[in-house]
Amino acid sequence: MILVADSGSSKTDWLLDNPGGEPSAYSTDGLNPYFLTEKEIIKKLQDQLQGLLDVAHKVTEIYFFGAGCSSPDRHEVVSNALSSVFPKAYISVDSDLLGCAYATCGHEKGICCILGTGSNISFFDGEEVAEGKHGLGFVLGDEGAGTWLGKSLVTDYLYGNMPADIAKQFGDAYQLDKETVISKVYMQAGGNAYLASFTRFLSKIRETEYAQQVLSNSFTEFIETNIKSYPEYRRYKCHFVGSIAYHFADELKAHCATHHIQVGKIIPKPIHELLKFILVRNLAV
Repeated sequence: MILVADSGSSKTDWLLDNPGGEPSAYSTDGLNPYFLTEKEIIKKLQDQLQGLLDVAHKVTEIYFFGAGCSSPDRHEVVSNALSSVFPKAYISVDSDLLGCAYATCGHEKGICCILGTGSNISFFDGEEVAEGKHGLGFVLGDEGAGTWLGKSLVTDYLYGNMPADIAKQFGDAYQLDKETVISKVYMQAGGNAYLASFTRFLSKIRETEYAQQVLSNSFTEFIETNIKSYPEYRRYKCHFVGSIAYHFADELKAHCATHHIQVGKIIPKPIHELLKFILVRNLAV
């Protein structure tokens, strides 16, 4: 049995191939090795994959694509954790960008973008994703992502730059103060997911001029900083994976059109396309 995982900073989607039947879906917290140790990942797997662990001995191959898995030492953290829980399985760990490329480009060249809790981008040559200078995380980067949008909302509210009527709605919904925000962002784990959680509010006020301006600033920053860093960005389709790209697809497409960017696929989660790609590729080997 083949198990595929797509892990972001907030959530990991798992899909287990059942030959002759429908795949079985599972979900856990995000398993980013920059934020979690090997032991912490093992505990999350043991606590949150109860149903899957019952058939762990039947899993023969695991393909894990995750945020924070772009270097060999981070690969090892995740691989070792998976080996502890699935001792009989062959394990492959790669970056979430490669998973994004497989799910959207297949074997064609293209630009692959992640716009979820965090953001990242790479060029895919049909086989591998190119090493890039992006993906700096929510403190230094994440342009266009949920963390960027959430940070915009929170700072506007605390600085008093949010329109009065919207500020009242925001304050009533979250009861925020400076000390709470600083504690959540700087002193507790999951600061990125905390900031991204405020995008639910942005969805509620989506039609307001203020919300549209926040989205415009965020997507423009992603385009200028990330997509336009590739000199031939107009030549290839630009694909997007992630909740922000999917839920705000109309605004994203409009901004891409303004900058003459060819938009390809926009999908919220790559997990089903990833499993299909892996199954087809394995059959061709």
